[in-house]
Amino acid sequence: MFPGFTPSDFKVFDIPGFKPRMEAIKTRIRPKLEAAGRDLLPDVARIGGAEAFAHVARHARRTVNPPDDTWVAFADDKRGYKKHCHFKVAVSRGAVRFLFEAGPEHADKKRWAASWKRHAPQLVPVLRRAKGLAWFKNEHDETPAAILTDMPADEVARLAEELTRTRDGQLVLGRAVPAEEAARWTPRDYARAARETFHLLAPLYRLT
Repeated sequence: MFPGFTPSDFKVFDIPGFKPRMEAIKTRIRPKLEAAGRDLLPDVARIGGAEAFAHVARHARRTVNPPDDTWVAFADDKRGYKKHCHFKVAVSRGAVRFLFEAGPEHADKKRWAASWKRHAPQLVPVLRRAKGLAWFKNEHDETPAAILTDMPADEVARLAEELTRTRDGQLVLGRAVPAEEAARWTPRDYARAARETFHLLAPLYRLT
C-alpha cells in the first residue's frame, strides 16, 4: 500500500549530482510510486472505462542532469504511455501533482485536438467549474500557468492548440499540492485527490 510522501522524500530533489540523486529516487521514491500505481489502477480503469497499466518513470534517457521530478503514469497500453493520453501522479521538490497529459509523443495529436475542438462546448464549462483545476505549460512545471476558473471560456477552448502548435507541444491539466501540505496527508488523502482529479479529467482521457 502507498504510504504517502514524507518531508525527507521531497528533499531527495535537493541532492546534487546525477548518480546520488538517481540512487535516492530509485531507493526512496520509486517504490512508493510503484505502490501508488498498484493502489490506483482499479480506479483509473473504472474512471477511464478501459483496462489500464501503471508505468513508473525510469529516466533512461538521462545520463548527466538529475531529474527534478519523477512520476507514475497510467494509460491503456501495457507497452508505454507517452503515445497516448495519460494520467500521472508526479512528485518534485515543491509539490505533488495530479495530472492529465497529452504529450509531445502523442501518436495522433491533430486528431485528438480536433476532437477537443468538436466537444469544447460540452467540455469547457465542466472544466471551468472544477475548483483548483489548472493548466500547466509544461509537464515538469510545479506551478500552473493559470487556474481554469480564472480563464475565459474561449481561452480554455483554445488550450488544445498547445498540443499542435510546436513539435514538442503538450497539453497538461490538473492540480498541484504544495509539498508542505502533501507531507501531512494520509494515504487516503492521496487516493481521494487522485480519484477526484482523474474523474474530472476523464472525458479528455477518453477523447478520440
